[in-house]
Amino acid sequence: MAESLKMKIAVLGATGQTGQYLVNQALQQGHTVTAIVRNPGKLSLHHDNLKMVEADIFSADSLKTHFKGQDVIMSCLGFPVSFFSAVTGYTLSMNSVISAMRESGVNRIITMSSWFTEPNSARQSPYVIRFLLLPIIRGVLNNMYEMEKLLEKSEDINWTVVRPPGLKNMPASAQEFLTHEGYFVPDSGGNAVGRGDVARFMLSLLNSNAWVKKGVAITTRLEKKEANNGVNEGSVQPKNTNLL
Repeated sequence: MAESLKMKIAVLGATGQTGQYLVNQALQQGHTVTAIVRNPGKLSLHHDNLKMVEADIFSADSLKTHFKGQDVIMSCLGFPVSFFSAVTGYTLSMNSVISAMRESGVNRIITMSSWFTEPNSARQSPYVIRFLLLPIIRGVLNNMYEMEKLLEKSEDINWTVVRPPGLKNMPASAQEFLTHEGYFVPDSGGNAVGRGDVARFMLSLLNSNAWVKKGVAITTRLEKKEANNGVNEGSVQPKNTNLL
């Protein structure tokens, strides 16, 4: 088997919980990583192939300098639920990212959002998700959906949106991925996925064109022993649905 190409990766959201898994795994795979952060103190990792830079994710001018020479932009940015104002961070940051990519000559981005960003996509979801969880986080999902539409309109950008269900703070596993071109994976149970596995899937796209200009919903195949331990395949527990 041919060795995977080593790439230069700019990571947005590198200090977040999923972003830290992504940075670590990318370095382990031999890639060169530029972590674009607002607060360098939140990332304590040191590595010969890691460069940490400060930038404003809402400013194309601030980002473009750090995008130059990169092979791909990978984003694990997350913005919290707001009950007092609309969530706008996903679209505002992506507008800046797309502009910076164009100015710096980078045309590949892999970013993550979530299941059920499209408002009508949760009609077949379990009751607890459709009527209890999603209304709480709908502001976040709506802005993610708007961000996805921005990317779809960017004909010169080779984008991939990775859509996990709820997230749990677990490292990468060896579990098989289930994928679907859409806003959820049908008949999969929708159980929360480890952040390390989301990072593992995103990095697997570096040497694949399978999901270019597409949104892909992912989950991992439920282990039998996990099912026997009382995991309900038809629900996502609220405590595991942190989208950030």
